[in-house]
Parts: sequence; C-alpha cells; structure tokens
Amino acid sequence: MVRAAVLPAVGAPLEIAEIDLPDPGPGQVRIRLAAAGVCHSDLSLSNGTMRVPVPAVLGHEGAGTVVSVGEGVTHVVPGDPVILNWAPSCGTCHACTLGEVWLCANALNGAADVYAHRASDGSDLHPGLNVAAFAEETVVAASCVLPLPEAIPLTDAALLGCAVLTGYGAIHHSAKVREGETVAVFGVGGVGLSTLQSARIAGATTIVAVDVSPQKEELARAAGATHYVVASENTAREIRTLTGKQGVDVAVECVGRAVTIRTAWESTRRGGRTTVVGIGGKDQQVTFNALELFHWGRTLSGCVYGNSDPAKDVPVLAEHVRAGRLDLGSLVTERIALDGIPGAFENMVAGKGGRALVIF
Repeated sequence: MVRAAVLPAVGAPLEIAEIDLPDPGPGQVRIRLAAAGVCHSDLSLSNGTMRVPVPAVLGHEGAGTVVSVGEGVTHVVPGDPVILNWAPSCGTCHACTLGEVWLCANALNGAADVYAHRASDGSDLHPGLNVAAFAEETVVAASCVLPLPEAIPLTDAALLGCAVLTGYGAIHHSAKVREGETVAVFGVGGVGLSTLQSARIAGATTIVAVDVSPQKEELARAAGATHYVVASENTAREIRTLTGKQGVDVAVECVGRAVTIRTAWESTRRGGRTTVVGIGGKDQQVTFNALELFHWGRTLSGCVYGNSDPAKDVPVLAEHVRAGRLDLGSLVTERIALDGIPGAFENMVAGKGGRALVIF
C-alpha cells in the first residue's frame, strides 16, 4: 500500500488515502518519491481553473529513486536517482517536429489513464499531469523520467521539474534576457524566485521584484532582486522611475491575473518584451487598444513550461547548481508532509511564502 493525496472531485478537499499501485508494465518505471513541490498549477487543477480527470493524485514536481522498471526501459535502473518530467514530448507531433517540445500536442495524454486504484474500494485513479507526485510512490511512463545529474541533492532536485525549468526558461528561452538588460518579475512564489535567480545568472543589472506582500522582500533580494516594489495601482510608474523613466527591457508575469499582465506590459520600455508565465482563468480578460500596440512596439508572449526542453536544460541547470549560481534550497520556505498540502494551497491563495516542499 502507498499513501497519497487524492483529489476526489474538482473543488473537493484533498484526502490522504492508501492506494494500490501496479507493478510497472512495458515502458514504465516505479519510483519512490523523496520530495514533491507544491505548485500553483496543482491548486489550479484542484479548483477547476485547469481541467483534470478525477479522482486523481495530483503533484507534478518531484524527484525520487527508481524502485523497478518494466520491459524495454534501459535509461534508468533500480536505485537510480531521478527527476519527474510531467510534460514529456512525443517527438512526432507538429510542435515537436518544429523543435517546440514544450508545446507537444500529446504531452498530457497520460493524465487520462487509470494508473492506480483506491485501496478502500478499488475505484480508478488518474495521475494528475501524468506523474502523480503527491504520493509515497508512483508508476510513470519512462519518458517522464530524467536521470538526476551528479552532485544535486535529491530532495531539492524536485524543484527542477517545474519551478526552476519554468523560471529559467522564461528568462533564457522566452524573453532571451541579455547581459546588462533590466528585468521586472511579478509574483515572488517558487517560479518568481527561480525567475529572479535566472535573471541574475543572465547578467541583468536592475532586477525589480513585485509582489502584494511586503514580507517577501527578503526572499526576493536573496534571489537577486536589486529593488522591491509592493504591488499597487502605481506599480508601472514606480518601475519606470527606477529605470530612468524608460521602463524595463523585460517583464515576466508569474501570477496569471489580468491586472498583473497589463501592469507588467505597461512596465516595459518602448520595444520591450513581456513574458506571461502565470496561468489565469478564462475570466481574466486583458485588453489593449490598437493605437497603443502600434505606438509602444512591445512584445507580449505566453510561456509554457519555460519554453524548455527538460532533457537539454536540466543538465545546464545542474551545472549552475554545482557552481553555486543557482540555489535550489533558497526557493523552499516550507517543508511539509502529505497532509500539509491543503495548508500550502491556502498559503498560495494568501500570497505567503515561496515553494512548499513535501518531504517523504
């Protein structure tokens, strides 16, 4: 038996329950989780902002140790430390053939599968975002498993599976921040903190962190922020003042709210770039008039999973960790057990802390 946090229905509270996991079949891997990050996407799945088949075991940012492998799996063996990749690319769809693996049309097909059963009644369970990391153990497709690079702490490595890939990719792949440019980051959660560190690694000069909570300033500055702005109706004006009345070269929005996206866009200079990482609901409508789009010449773009290729980017991130440029542990403000996930959801809604990490 394996303990897991089960979402019985959209909008329902998580339930800690025992589940039955099968042995790995052909092309599958069984993993004992060491840690799993609690991401805002998990909250969005639980409350219906994003769709997920239910009942489900959520959790998509995880790392652990291989317990056993199914027929045909050769890139990992029992005992190997690994990172979970919740969005594996198929390699054959249109996006994959273009090299845009983060937009793979088939990446989330596995989320509709039945991967386990509830021990109490045998009812079917789906793996939320493919990997079901909110459990002591999980069984996943081999394509969802990446070997952990050497000298990376296993528990902290869980963050590489989503928050760090997203923040790093937003800076290096989507916005393509160049040395000497100025950056504003909206939202100082796990992804925002990763984005701040990545902006520092990229050589940005002025790095402005924006959040509704004054209490996050210390976290933001430790991650690389040179300035901290408490969000208000004057945020864009404050950022322009900090940048010689020009605005930043790049703004990264990690919140997913219409007002924040609009403010991030207004905070960039003429010809600047705004990258939207945050996942908002359909009710969050952002409006622009045709004249301002022409006049400002700004670029506004969405960013999925940091526009990253995990197989290529994880080794790069690992090198930054080993060199001391990227501090994974500093992203974590709370280490919890499985039953602490609902509280971590509440803290996210309240805008408290950085990343909560479930330790098994």
